[in-house]
Amino acid sequence: MTLLEHAKAYLARGWLPVPIPAGTKIPILDAWHKLRLTEKELPAHFSNDCNIGLILGKPSGGLVDADLDCPEALKLGPQFLPPTPAKTGRPSALESHWWYYADIPKTRQFRDPVTNKMIIELRSTGGQTVVGPSIHPEGEQYSVLTDEPVRVPGPMLEACVEALYHAALKVRYPNGIPEPEPKEKQANHSAILSGSTHAPSRPQSADVIERRAVAYLDKTPPAISGQGGHPTTYTAAVALVHGFCLSPDRALELLLAHYNPRCQPPWTEKELRHKVDDAANKPHDKPYGWLRDAQAEPPPEADDVDISALLPTNAKKDSDNNGPLDPGPLPEGMLRIPGFVSEVMDHCLAAAPYPSPVMAFCGALALQSFLAGRKVRDPGDNRSNIYLLGLAHSSAGKDHPRKVNARIMHEVGLANCLGERFASGEGIQDSLFVTPAMLFQTDEIDGILQSINKAKDARHENIMSTLLTMYSAANSVYPMRRKAGKESPGVIDQPSLTVFGTAIPNHYYDALSERMLTNGFFARMVIIEAGPRCEGQEPRVLDLPPRVLKTAKWWEHFQPGEHQGNLQHLHPIPAVVEYADDAMQLLVVARHEAEVEYSQAEAKNDPVGTTVWGRVSEQTRKLALLYAVSENHRTPLISADAVRWASSFVRHQTRRMLFMAQGHVADNPFHAECLKALRKVREAPGHALPHSVLLKRMKTDARTFRELMDTLIEQGDITIDREATAGRTGVVYRLRDEVKEG
Repeated sequence: MTLLEHAKAYLARGWLPVPIPAGTKIPILDAWHKLRLTEKELPAHFSNDCNIGLILGKPSGGLVDADLDCPEALKLGPQFLPPTPAKTGRPSALESHWWYYADIPKTRQFRDPVTNKMIIELRSTGGQTVVGPSIHPEGEQYSVLTDEPVRVPGPMLEACVEALYHAALKVRYPNGIPEPEPKEKQANHSAILSGSTHAPSRPQSADVIERRAVAYLDKTPPAISGQGGHPTTYTAAVALVHGFCLSPDRALELLLAHYNPRCQPPWTEKELRHKVDDAANKPHDKPYGWLRDAQAEPPPEADDVDISALLPTNAKKDSDNNGPLDPGPLPEGMLRIPGFVSEVMDHCLAAAPYPSPVMAFCGALALQSFLAGRKVRDPGDNRSNIYLLGLAHSSAGKDHPRKVNARIMHEVGLANCLGERFASGEGIQDSLFVTPAMLFQTDEIDGILQSINKAKDARHENIMSTLLTMYSAANSVYPMRRKAGKESPGVIDQPSLTVFGTAIPNHYYDALSERMLTNGFFARMVIIEAGPRCEGQEPRVLDLPPRVLKTAKWWEHFQPGEHQGNLQHLHPIPAVVEYADDAMQLLVVARHEAEVEYSQAEAKNDPVGTTVWGRVSEQTRKLALLYAVSENHRTPLISADAVRWASSFVRHQTRRMLFMAQGHVADNPFHAECLKALRKVREAPGHALPHSVLLKRMKTDARTFRELMDTLIEQGDITIDREATAGRTGVVYRLRDEVKEG
């Protein structure tokens, strides 16, 4: 059986499966505990490269799991637990999970009072357990849950588990549990950190505590190479083992599942374990459990998580320099949506000399955007047209996705809908007048922006005006300019312009002006950075996948308003792709979140922030629509998964775009040099550079350099350290508030 077939089998027995990244034990989907997948939705979530978890408790008919986490519990389990044929495990821990149907309100954890490690866990509503044929992080395969659990009274099962716990402690400590040591050397390894005699005991659900910990972790900025990620990663470990009282093993699991995939490059497991061990054994100035005990039972999915107290000072901004934090490059896991887009991506990556997932994703999404143009819309009349920009260095794979798109469009008879460079705004208008749906694939788009910035005539300015207007005219009509000798210039009915641009990262951001940031052009772009060039491969000439061609040809022939006859091309009536009920609720939440960010930018008189956040809800709906038609082009439905992906994608990219813009877009040439100096220091190891090195990298004269440094010091952006060397004392410029790991 395939993994998908196992997921269907579990669902058929009344148990709700949840997808988990391969080789891990923690779901990463937002609000996974509310996931209620139907059989129709399973193929989009379960493939052979993921794990399966079962949502426990009430949603799965009362299914609960007694997880025996130590050798003593495994040995004594048959003596204390009610018999059940349903047991699972893995080769090194056979029959470590005992399954029942029981009314258990919430998960209960039983830990060693000395080491704080888990003895036994009775998992129920709000929790989940990984089942076979999933793969454990250590590489072992879990056994499949095939037998039927017995039904037992909840209070009886809880009493049996508690009795097993006490029996396991007696075996582990035959001479009695050690008494707490004096205050300066307490037995609980985590309590050493706080100076408190005992960890505070508050009756909280262990699952609620863990979900709160994950919420904090998800909002912690990732470690990015060259940007001082050590302090942030260490502080995240402190929050888990000290603030939320999680065991070091559990903290490591959460870091590997929720934090590490966002780091560039990811930490090794050995490096993360070192940080967790340090966090568990070094003294700290906050009481043990201060985050766990901050609130008794908050909603685990609450969005008002405040991580400011957890971050090292170099990851925070004061009120005088309240700039956006850097969320880091887009995680590669977000570059996948099911169906057509992934199929085009796979073909592109298989044949490219330097396969770039970012560029392949941008190309495939742009192609889907074009194919659906003037043919589908959501209930809010949002259309599929988008402006995509992939940023990558030279020879990093920007060209191949454009070639793939051109080849597909040629094969299905749509080559006339393909454009390249923007010669003028009038040229764009004339192209769309003849062909109302077009895909423009433009390299070195930064050159166009530079031309617009420096233009002394109206030709280049008209490009910007046309791009701005066409984006919003997709569900309207665009009146053509009046030409000499013609009384009626005509209109373009529902123009669908999709742009797939590529550029070198620094060149693009340097080409932006403050006006472009505030006139809506920047906010209309979906900008994704490719990062370092991927390893090359021998290029191959591959036939286009028949399924890709079949889908593209279906879109070419699809006419949603066939009853209109000849009017279909002149005034199409696109098919409406409906929202699932839970998807609509998530869209409302996403809109409210964007409105909060907009209000905060408005209160700070931040015109760039208001412009960008003002487009977030629209961008989310466009991308959710594209997800739906890629997943199922014949009968698309905007599902909750589509909205979750689109919302996470847009929020992340919005924050990344704002962070990158603040470090590049200058008000004047001197400001540009200041931003350049800050980038040089930020990108250096430890966020610090000696005077001589920075002077050489700035490539400016000594007088101008002194003026730059004086300005940055007075603004509080950098500080000066003096370091003794074998010769004279040297000056080192350091990014303000840079904190070294303790």
